[in-house]
Amino acid sequence: MRALLLPLFFWLLTCLPAHPARAQDPVYTIIPGDVLQVNVWKEDGMDQEVLVLPDGSITFPLIGSFSVKGLTPEDVQAMIKDKLAKVIPDAAVTVSVKAALGHTASVIGQVAKPGEFVMAHELTVMQALSQAGGLTPYADESKVIILRRVDGIETSIPVPYKDIINGDHLDQDVALTPGDVVVVPTVSLF
Repeated sequence: MRALLLPLFFWLLTCLPAHPARAQDPVYTIIPGDVLQVNVWKEDGMDQEVLVLPDGSITFPLIGSFSVKGLTPEDVQAMIKDKLAKVIPDAAVTVSVKAALGHTASVIGQVAKPGEFVMAHELTVMQALSQAGGLTPYADESKVIILRRVDGIETSIPVPYKDIINGDHLDQDVALTPGDVVVVPTVSLF
């Protein structure tokens, strides 16, 4: 019986996909403060480290300034290649994010280590609070909020901290977006 099952087992392994299906990874978009590494193969002086300025633009030799805000590194790569085509036909361009310094969130208030944190990966409220050393004994757990600017309008998102910490409503452990501020107020004495 064992001799029959072993070949069947190996046959099944060859039929399964090499990697299990997973949700599509979020697309990385460039924002002000990011540092990009741009390389043009075999072109002296064209390898540049560029900072995305507050207006979302970068400056590159032979091209000048142009906006990259909201684009992916692949979009910027194609844009530079296209803009360089007039002076360097068939340029081999690569663009990578050297430092995602624009992708930050802040935690303020009654936490052990308030401050700004670079979001090297998706970061939830609970992960940000953990990076900030957790809440102090003076924190008002019932009034934790996220301040988020959407299309120029400041919004406030309540965080049910007590529920999440107790394992309830885990879907409300919100993923932070760049520029978010997590506020942990002081508990009221009255």
